[in-house]
Amino acid sequence: MRGQVSVCIDASPSTVFGLISDVTRIGEFSPETFEGQWLDGATGPALGARFRGHVRRNGRGPVYWTSCTVTSYEKEREFAFTVDVAGSPVNTWGYRLRPAGDGTLLTEWFALRPTVLNRLYWTAAGRWRGRTNQRGMEATLARVKTVAEAGSDACAARDSNPEPAG
Repeated sequence: MRGQVSVCIDASPSTVFGLISDVTRIGEFSPETFEGQWLDGATGPALGARFRGHVRRNGRGPVYWTSCTVTSYEKEREFAFTVDVAGSPVNTWGYRLRPAGDGTLLTEWFALRPTVLNRLYWTAAGRWRGRTNQRGMEATLARVKTVAEAGSDACAARDSNPEPAG
């Protein structure tokens, strides 16, 4: 009920963090979430800030809004948030950043909460949804990489064998 993908980006952790923590830019990167808006007067990322994401499930539909809460905000190191349903977290998505030479090793990850409903869902659709999430994370990180990089390929050798996330 979890997964992760990593990529090395030839850009500073500051640059990469600025991209992944600005939920108003999520539509540039995610194949499923095409819009993000800060809620409750928030104007940017902060621990406890709330936002909503406009989702097109599996890139096709259905289309719906999700409410999210920032649960980890460490500049240039980590950004994570829960996806909440009826006020309760059901899934956590996050990004970890690590210096990699002159670049950044970026890892996107997700972890479903081990609730009875999530366990049933994962038993029924986990293999299929896991592949969808994997492909979605790969696409997201490739898009972040494209935007963040200035044209250098200093990280190319590390991309094929990124270090496992902790």
